[in-house]
Amino acid sequence: QQQLVIDNRPGASTNIGAEMVARSKPDGYTVMSADNAVLAFNEHLFKSLRYSPEKDFSYIGGIGRFPLALVVTPGFPARTFAEFVAYVKANPDKVSYASAGNGSPHHLAMELFKNRTGTSLTHIPYKGAAPALADVMGGQVPCMFLDLASGLPVIQSGKVRALAIGTAKRVPNLPNVPTLAELGLKDSEVYAFQGILGPKGLPPAIVQRLNADLQKAFKDPDVIKRMADFGMEALPGTPEQFHAMARAEAKRWGEVIKAAGV
Repeated sequence: QQQLVIDNRPGASTNIGAEMVARSKPDGYTVMSADNAVLAFNEHLFKSLRYSPEKDFSYIGGIGRFPLALVVTPGFPARTFAEFVAYVKANPDKVSYASAGNGSPHHLAMELFKNRTGTSLTHIPYKGAAPALADVMGGQVPCMFLDLASGLPVIQSGKVRALAIGTAKRVPNLPNVPTLAELGLKDSEVYAFQGILGPKGLPPAIVQRLNADLQKAFKDPDVIKRMADFGMEALPGTPEQFHAMARAEAKRWGEVIKAAGV
């Protein structure tokens, strides 16, 4: 076994941590748990980055993804997704939505929703999902896209009402919540996802060893159950599959970001 030291490097939409890993020695002892920001968003959100998601990392493997659901405060007048779209269209720019911050998955999921439905809402960015969710539960802001990792318990308890979820298929923990695709929004899957990156030039043997350890964890029923309890879907697969998925997401979200002018 190997001792693991967690070195949190917050700030600049995870760019500080990403830059540190990109400059690290490729010996397998420094890796990063990267999310949408590093893998798909930041290259489109920042005019300049000190790293390239494509060129400066070795892709090791996916960890998991958290579906995002469109939720409203319990007292919101729209009871269904169709009613929500109709209400927002009848009240352009008068309906506000919360997010975990500018450029977060929660923010960009709503931008995708606006693009697909031709609606207009006012963005209220917060410093994290927790305070955003607190204000939606309290009715200060009527709606948001919420990741199931932080939102599943409050949805199940009725503290917010889920109108739709951005998955390909319905989520077992929320069987009565329809998917955006079911509701007519094509190419509308919205997830927050994570995976493991190392610095560029990581020897293939090390990449394969680390990936093998990930795959071993995914075969543990307790690990899968714990992930499911958090509303998280495991992302097993090869380094090549993880790289392909991440770059496809970067292309897809780049188009959304450009169209929204974020």
